[in-house]
Amino acid sequence: MAISRRDFVKLAGMTAVGVAMDPGTLWGHEKNVARAQAPVVGSSNVGNNQTAGSKAKVYFTKHIDAKSLRRLYDQINEGIYGKVALKLHTGEKNGPYILPRDMVKALQEYIPNSSIVETNTMYGGDRYTTAGHRDTLRVNGWDFCPVDIMDEDGGIELPVRGGKYLQEVTMGGHMVNYDSMVVLTHFKGHTMGGYGGSLKNIAIGCASGQVGKRQVHGYPLGNMPPVQEWAQMPMQDELMERMADSGKATCDYFGKHIIFLNVMRKMSVDCDCAGTTAAKPTIPDIGMLASTDILAIEQASVDLVYSCPEKDRHDLQARIESRHGLHQLQAMRDRKMGNDQYELISID
Repeated sequence: MAISRRDFVKLAGMTAVGVAMDPGTLWGHEKNVARAQAPVVGSSNVGNNQTAGSKAKVYFTKHIDAKSLRRLYDQINEGIYGKVALKLHTGEKNGPYILPRDMVKALQEYIPNSSIVETNTMYGGDRYTTAGHRDTLRVNGWDFCPVDIMDEDGGIELPVRGGKYLQEVTMGGHMVNYDSMVVLTHFKGHTMGGYGGSLKNIAIGCASGQVGKRQVHGYPLGNMPPVQEWAQMPMQDELMERMADSGKATCDYFGKHIIFLNVMRKMSVDCDCAGTTAAKPTIPDIGMLASTDILAIEQASVDLVYSCPEKDRHDLQARIESRHGLHQLQAMRDRKMGNDQYELISID
């Protein structure tokens, strides 16, 4: 009897855990604009280094608009089929730097049978409960399509193959209802992770609010420290490792049916979870990237930040390094989640 991948996973011992508490050829004009391999501490520029071995393709445009986002998607969407989860960070109420709704709407309408997916938060903010989360979605304008809060009905455990800290992680239970995932990420800083890219979007953003997110943060029991103290939490490298464990679970689940788009605009040192208190961005907008390789797109995004003049990148670089955020890249390398050598291919 033939069964779907979702049904197989459901039958393979995954357990529901209860309701949460409160870039290829560009139409004949492929253009390689950079090839880089940055060291673990980041790259001072995006150069034209020739290195042995294969390179992942990362497509790039300096234009940040709906048409360009659709063009990027067209370069990498071969594995997207069936019911599609569009994972993005929808933000706290009235967040000033979240992704433009019209641009996201244009992409969502371009992807058949797609829904925005999110999960509730671990901290007591606007999206802590499902009811509060849905109100926040309305306020922020994410009401133009279905939005699935994946842990609304609880969680499901995904295995972490070769995990260092986690052997399984609890994701929003509705994840297994999807055949493919498009990870649309606002690349910016992050209070604890240093930067928030595609890895953070799935590692924390797909984990269930009161179980999976605690597993990733290393606080399975007891009260979380207040938000204002998170920057001082003694996690650093371990948090990056746990994020990589969690992100690998989602990447392994979807296999070739997960792709990544990073939007490098309005890059505050703070995450969209900071809402209206997020610091004003001091680095200029850079553009948008797309890849089927999560490590390649993360490495390219970091390299592009580090290629900016020091006066522009200073604040975001300081945030990244003070939180050991670059260790996200090493943790992904260690888990063989992708290729840090890439070709940056302009579609402009």
